[in-house]
Amino acid sequence: MVVNWTALTVFVLFFGAVTILGFVASRWRKGDLSLLSEWGLAGGRFGTMVTWFLLGGDLYTAYTFIAVPALAFGAGAIAFFAVPYTILVYPFVFVVFPRLWSVSRRHRYITAADFVRGRFGNRSLALAVAVTGIVATMPYIALQLVGIEVVIAAMGVQAAGVVGELPLIIAFVILAAFTYTSGLRAPAAIAIVKDVMIYVTVVTAIVVVPMQLGGFGRIFAAVPPAKLILPHPGPGTFGSYSAFATLAFGSALALFLYPHAVTGVLSAASRRAIRRNSALLPAYSIVLALIALLGFMALAAGVAKAPESAPLFKQYGANFAVPALILQAFPNWFAGFAFAAIGIGALVPAAIMSIAAANLFTRNIYRAYFRPDCSPAQEAQMAKWVSLVVKFGALLFIILLPQQYAIQLQLLGGVWIVQTLPAVILGLYTRWLEPKALLLGWLAGIASGTWMAAVLDFKSSTYPLTVGGFTMPGYAAFYSVLVNLAVAIVLTIVFRGVGAADNEDETAVADYR
Repeated sequence: MVVNWTALTVFVLFFGAVTILGFVASRWRKGDLSLLSEWGLAGGRFGTMVTWFLLGGDLYTAYTFIAVPALAFGAGAIAFFAVPYTILVYPFVFVVFPRLWSVSRRHRYITAADFVRGRFGNRSLALAVAVTGIVATMPYIALQLVGIEVVIAAMGVQAAGVVGELPLIIAFVILAAFTYTSGLRAPAAIAIVKDVMIYVTVVTAIVVVPMQLGGFGRIFAAVPPAKLILPHPGPGTFGSYSAFATLAFGSALALFLYPHAVTGVLSAASRRAIRRNSALLPAYSIVLALIALLGFMALAAGVAKAPESAPLFKQYGANFAVPALILQAFPNWFAGFAFAAIGIGALVPAAIMSIAAANLFTRNIYRAYFRPDCSPAQEAQMAKWVSLVVKFGALLFIILLPQQYAIQLQLLGGVWIVQTLPAVILGLYTRWLEPKALLLGWLAGIASGTWMAAVLDFKSSTYPLTVGGFTMPGYAAFYSVLVNLAVAIVLTIVFRGVGAADNEDETAVADYR
């Protein structure tokens, strides 16, 4: 492809602007960045609107903008499971997460693993939660690089070897630098710009592209009928219906267990800010539905058949559907703006994810096991260094390994992170579950979920569970967390039956209000 200099110039200008903003953000709501609570949680001073932008920028990533329409482009209606799941999750957040915020503010917890250690008095269980969070986050960061890589390629910037990866390396050196200096304030400030740009891009696309293609009627008429609806289940199976339902429900359970989501919640200034955001964040679900429709528009526009797009479709598959549609439908300057929105949409979540992973490592591994006597300044400095290591690891992952590995591990990430649900979410309401039983339940959930994914050759997370001759395809995360809960409940009954000693709980009922 020939370099699209107009699009590339616009892209670089916006990227440069948010880079400056990232460094300037260290002076925004200024605090002592030598403290982990200030660097990693911005002092917990974000109000309703900043938290809304932060969580929106955190959860609706560049890979979402690329992958959801890619799934609609390739697989059809199943892609729309993302819409009900993001609707289901917010009532859950409204009820549950103000309790986590309150107890964390009372005891100065920085991570979910901090809460688990304080609630259950078991370092091994807290370590399991911390390691799960870090491992589940790493491929998620790597996938943000996929979004940047695809849009850079769409602008014709391609070469073999290190030269070809140079734009990606530059982008993440910039990310590493402003995250190190500004902490969570940087992605929070950039998230405001990113979200405005994404909204402008999506609304413009949803108006202009249908006008060019003759309206939504012609778009849906051009989509193969098999992709417009879920396939009807055959005899002896729920087919795609159970897959759709469990994907939506299981994903809703998992989403806010990710460390970057917890970090966003704990950075809020009050319980009220969290509840207000639970009411406001479904606005992003509307945008997500429109983003998914871009996959159908790309099908109707026949972007895969365009000669100039064929090489990149061969390299990136359906992930190139949205960039190809943007290039076909818009002038080069707007394509550059849209690609900048996607690129910046990778920086925000990648920054928050690296900060969240650094918080977990520093608080729940480094301080808990290696330097319990470290000073607050040493703790914060370690977190800054770890955030760099995490980003560097994600960059190497994308450069040295096939992209498919990151996608497969991210599928596993959802299966793994939901295994922290019994300790974190149920722990907010009860201490009846015994810590050793929770740890063994976590292990059973991790093992069973990974086994299900392995049976599917790590190409899908929808496992065909067969019971009494009836097959129920479902999300492996959903099935494995049921295994986790069953083991934890049964072993709690056993352990309490033999008189196992109860660990100390440093929290009180009033702490959750």
